[in-house]
Amino acid sequence: MTGIFDLTGRIALVTGSSRGIGRAIAHGLATAGATVVLHGRDPERLAATTSDFEVAFGSARVRSVAFDVTDASAVVAGIAEVESSAGHLAVLVNNAGIQHREPLLDLAVEDWDRVLRTDLTSAFLVGREVARGMIARGGGKIINIASVQADLARQSIGAYTAAKGGLRNLTRAMTVEWAAHNVQVNAIAPGYIHTEMTQKLVDDPEFNSWILGRTPAHRWGTTADIVGPAVWLASSGSDFVNGQVVFIDGGMTVVV
Repeated sequence: MTGIFDLTGRIALVTGSSRGIGRAIAHGLATAGATVVLHGRDPERLAATTSDFEVAFGSARVRSVAFDVTDASAVVAGIAEVESSAGHLAVLVNNAGIQHREPLLDLAVEDWDRVLRTDLTSAFLVGREVARGMIARGGGKIINIASVQADLARQSIGAYTAAKGGLRNLTRAMTVEWAAHNVQVNAIAPGYIHTEMTQKLVDDPEFNSWILGRTPAHRWGTTADIVGPAVWLASSGSDFVNGQVVFIDGGMTVVV
């Protein structure tokens, strides 16, 4: 690939990239020329994904790392390990996240805290640590993976909705403080994407019908739909794009 979307020579860390949206984004960045650092919690799945990427892109352009994105000291050590083994990070995609479905009246504080730590606090911890190096080197790209739940709410996912809303404004806060250092921070907000994690929803006839009717594009999104915008935000083509949330939702958030 050549031109403003070429990522050759850039090193990109994608958290939560052993499967699903994170894996698709990492694959897209590698296809655009980046050296990718894969990350995940499941050692076996991460190893399998790493092996697949090495076959596709060569072992020189693929690294993997496992650290707890919700633990501040683990994040510091993990980013130090990445930059020591792979090189200076030019791109960070904060994708790691979880879901917990339970009505707010029944939601345990421990589960609320777990979702907020994983879906919001982790982006602050990893983003801050990576930004230290980016600022010192004079630039970088941070992409936070939000959700349509940054704008919309649905029953039983209150903690997730709160976290993704917070991630939208964390993106703005990072922009205010880091844009002057040539660090562009933006967010991608996927709609309902067909992945392993959402398969049960796809298989639910009532819910699937609701999604198809609620979405102007009349389909579920795919992980491939996320890749182009991620490559754009990781590239020189977005050098004056700051603090934006790009909704990739088939039009869901523009209709009532």
